Amino acid sequence: MRDDSYLPKALQGLRLPLVASPMFILSGPELVIAQCKAGIIGSFPALNAREAEGEPPLLDKWLRQITEELDRYNQANPDQPAVPFAVNQIVHRSNGRLDRDLEICVKHRVPIWITSLGARVEVNEAAHSCGGIALHDVINNRFARKAIEKGADGLIAVAAGAGGHAGPQSPFALIREIREWFDGPLLLSGALATGEGLLAARAMGADLGYMGSAFIATQEANAQAAYKDMIVQGGADDIVTSSLFTGVSGNYLRPSITAAGLDPDNLPSADATSMNFGSGTSKPKAWKEIWGAGQGIGAVKEIATVADLVARIEAEYKAAGRRLAAEFSG
Repeated sequence: MRDDSYLPKALQGLRLPLVASPMFILSGPELVIAQCKAGIIGSFPALNAREAEGEPPLLDKWLRQITEELDRYNQANPDQPAVPFAVNQIVHRSNGRLDRDLEICVKHRVPIWITSLGARVEVNEAAHSCGGIALHDVINNRFARKAIEKGADGLIAVAAGAGGHAGPQSPFALIREIREWFDGPLLLSGALATGEGLLAARAMGADLGYMGSAFIATQEANAQAAYKDMIVQGGADDIVTSSLFTGVSGNYLRPSITAAGLDPDNLPSADATSMNFGSGTSKPKAWKEIWGAGQGIGAVKEIATVADLVARIEAEYKAAGRRLAAEFSG
């Protein structure tokens, strides 16, 4: 087993050095629970838990469901317990629920907090107040420095090829620049869909991989059947980069753009003022119609269970490690 004792406790003891990234709409309790039971960190965006007006916060219910189910699993499997989970908070002025959701996460002592679209001291302090750690996603070295200055415990380097809101930089450049000054927890996102890719991320200097799109085509993901089929049938050429849908540059499936009546090769741009992660109208609807994905989907050949997908990634990861070990030993 790899030595991960240098990492925060929440990131130790994983079956694979892998975090399943939080996916808007797609990640819910069923997917997170399956990921944690399979030995990798599962996560979901807090904003996925949307209740009708006047109802109790659905986020509170989801966190209770996840923690209780994982507790039951751990009691039944003391020799191979589930790993911790993470909740993603969108730290952007358009998120009117942020303060409420922070209180709920503190109440449930969420172990891993993933922050996006803004670094704020008070969010990191909330994570620390309940014993959690805060990982902030960044697309360049400048944002990485700001995140650590504001109290983040670790970084998620979102490189070119990632699904959804992706950065423009090569993972080789981004990881190298961050590692020149930061020796804390560092994750890499960007077209990861295989065990070989996960091993390459580790070789570059990342502690863990950050993988999303491959989990869209799992039975537990909250995705339409057509969406899952599009992942299985697609490849890197089917990914289109555009800022139109959220105001931030992101990667989306070309066939879903065409199905929405738009020309994927002639999309207008938009800026961050058009962003809307609340309970509004057009932008959430756009996420439902325009489907995000990363460039690594060519490795996804079937709709599988989370358990089977993780087993496939583990087999590839170990086989790649053996090949490299044999090469260097020779």
